[in-house]
Amino acid sequence: MEYKPLSGRDFPRFSGIKTFFRLPIANINEDFDVALFGLPFDGGVSYRPGARFAPTSVRDYSSLGRSFSWSRGVSLFDTLRCADIGDCPTVPISREQTYAKIENFVTQLTAAKKKFISVGGDHSTTLPILRALKNTYGPVGLIHFDAHLDTYPAAWGEEFHHGSFLRHAVEEGLVDPTRSVQLGLRGPLAGGDDLDFVRKHKIPRFTVDDIRSKPLAEVCKNLPKFPQGPMYLSYDIDCLDPVYAPGTGTPVPGGLTTYETQHLLRALDVKTLVGADIVEISPPFDLAGLTALAGVDAAFEILCLMASGHATP
Repeated sequence: MEYKPLSGRDFPRFSGIKTFFRLPIANINEDFDVALFGLPFDGGVSYRPGARFAPTSVRDYSSLGRSFSWSRGVSLFDTLRCADIGDCPTVPISREQTYAKIENFVTQLTAAKKKFISVGGDHSTTLPILRALKNTYGPVGLIHFDAHLDTYPAAWGEEFHHGSFLRHAVEEGLVDPTRSVQLGLRGPLAGGDDLDFVRKHKIPRFTVDDIRSKPLAEVCKNLPKFPQGPMYLSYDIDCLDPVYAPGTGTPVPGGLTTYETQHLLRALDVKTLVGADIVEISPPFDLAGLTALAGVDAAFEILCLMASGHATP
């Protein structure tokens, strides 16, 4: 099989079976490099639900995706063989069962030596993904785009929610804080002690103010480099300002633009990106598909990162 998108010049983009980037549907054990899959779960949200519908929406709008990266001069799908492998199974009324299914699903991917991008779901779904990755790679480095720190304490007596995945990931030894960075953070916070965890573990962070205080080219030049070891990228769509991503679970004004995130993603120096997720897209609150389109754009840039460092850890 040729793992390339259906051409929009041969078959109109508004037609056909909706897959990520119009790629072929495949099973895990077929001979391709990167799996794209949906993760329809929003049982960890604290405000707006709806992220369970993100895989469907992003598949739809990814029909507008293209193959050639103008900025990189790379024909993406000539470099990487990519496929849509469907959705990870979930149980909408059970976080515990869903976590187990996610961990098992990603474990199958890593056993098949596949890189991947998970699309959809709230940010709590990143934790079982990281648990599966640790079993293969050990602790991974983390590139985390988000408005929020996601190192927050339990909410309503529940430890596991979309604002606590990173705290648990660090405490469980899934993530190496010394090979990690957070981008797009902004306030207000519930209290100054919200910063205690990231300060204790010395996780480098770039707030929106940090990014806006200097020319974007200078900020991009000074991003941390990750030349060694397996890395994971978690892209919460609420890193963007609600003007660009209105359809999200917990919108925060004063965020990044799509232009800024494009350049930040292109500037990352990552040799081995083994996986990524795009989370917190909530189609019921989206306007004209703006948030889904932003997710498609992020997925394209992340695939380009994988292509630029296409190597086995």
